[in-house]
Amino acid sequence: MVKKFPFHYGYVVAACCTLVTMFNIGLVLSCAGIFFVPISEELGVPVAKVAMYLSFNLIASSIMLSFSGKLMEKFGARLMMTLSSIVMGITLITMSRFNELWQFYAAGTILGITFTFLMYLSFPTIIPRWFNKKVGLMIGIAAAGSSIGGAIFNPICGMLINNYGWRTTYIILGAVLLIFVSPIIGIFLRNKPADVGLTPYGAGTIRQNKNDGYEYRAVLKMPMFYGLFMFGFLMSTIASVFHFIPKYAATLNFSLEEAAMAASAAMIGSTIGKVGLGWINDKSIKLGVLATIGLGIFGLALMFTGSSLNILIGGGFLFGWAYAGVFVQTPLLVRAVFGSKSYSQIYSNISIGLTVSAAIAMAVWGYLAEFGGYGAVFIVAIILLAICGVIGFRALKVARF
Repeated sequence: MVKKFPFHYGYVVAACCTLVTMFNIGLVLSCAGIFFVPISEELGVPVAKVAMYLSFNLIASSIMLSFSGKLMEKFGARLMMTLSSIVMGITLITMSRFNELWQFYAAGTILGITFTFLMYLSFPTIIPRWFNKKVGLMIGIAAAGSSIGGAIFNPICGMLINNYGWRTTYIILGAVLLIFVSPIIGIFLRNKPADVGLTPYGAGTIRQNKNDGYEYRAVLKMPMFYGLFMFGFLMSTIASVFHFIPKYAATLNFSLEEAAMAASAAMIGSTIGKVGLGWINDKSIKLGVLATIGLGIFGLALMFTGSSLNILIGGGFLFGWAYAGVFVQTPLLVRAVFGSKSYSQIYSNISIGLTVSAAIAMAVWGYLAEFGGYGAVFIVAIILLAICGVIGFRALKVARF
């Protein structure tokens, strides 16, 4: 069946990865917040306590990422992602029956385990196996799926909750994953081209191939491994500033609608930026780092001035490119520095920085905004982006692959 396709099968694999980010990530993770209020009202508990289930999610992902790359290599992406999608669907349906907070925390832990394979290790590790050419563009498109899914499914979930309640909505979401998404992954996803007698798309167009790169154990002894871990950690920290844009806009006396426009501009910038950064990285990894860091700093600086709504919106859009860099620039940079041989294991460990940062960044930025003002938030974020730029260019300078 694979060899009968009129185009390279790598595009089918990339489409499967995009499907996962749109539904498993965009539908489940990006829409999680819309359930908090109705659940808290029915259970009679504060919204913050319901939202804590995401903290369990991040903790579970952080722990699982320490060895999930090895599992992906041993059992294959097809099996691990299909099983993860099935478990996710069953968990959502089960959540429709919950009546206690601890049950949501347990579910958050299970979902966190599935996210390690469906979000952190899906497209960043699978697409480079199937593409030597256009790998950045394909990663960018797949990464954009989560933003597109969130934009599409948030209003749909809101409508379902209003009309049928949050319990029925969880059943519907779980059914979509079990009936639609999981079978497609299981049927069409393939681990690597050699399994089906193919070579990667564009094989021979660049020097890097599956045999290039460092051994995992050797990488752990390299200072640059920890440098790129810090790159991912700081990029994820900076991305969390996005959540404070509406509050910052309110302090500038913009209306709620105008503040929402600025936040939307950042999300649009992130969506376009994921594809744009992927395309740029195909031309030059260095140019990709420059675009990620440079546009992010420029965007933060524009928002810092806050002199007009248009400038705030423009700044938000450009900052969105730095936001996009978390899941596009980071994996492409890791692959460029360490090669492909042990990429899954290397990147899974570096991804721990993304999850740990996400778990603490909100509190850090909130504290800084409260005691230092939003000006301090933007200044610190700009400094951190500059540090990421130094790390990125330094890593590429010593890279052998």
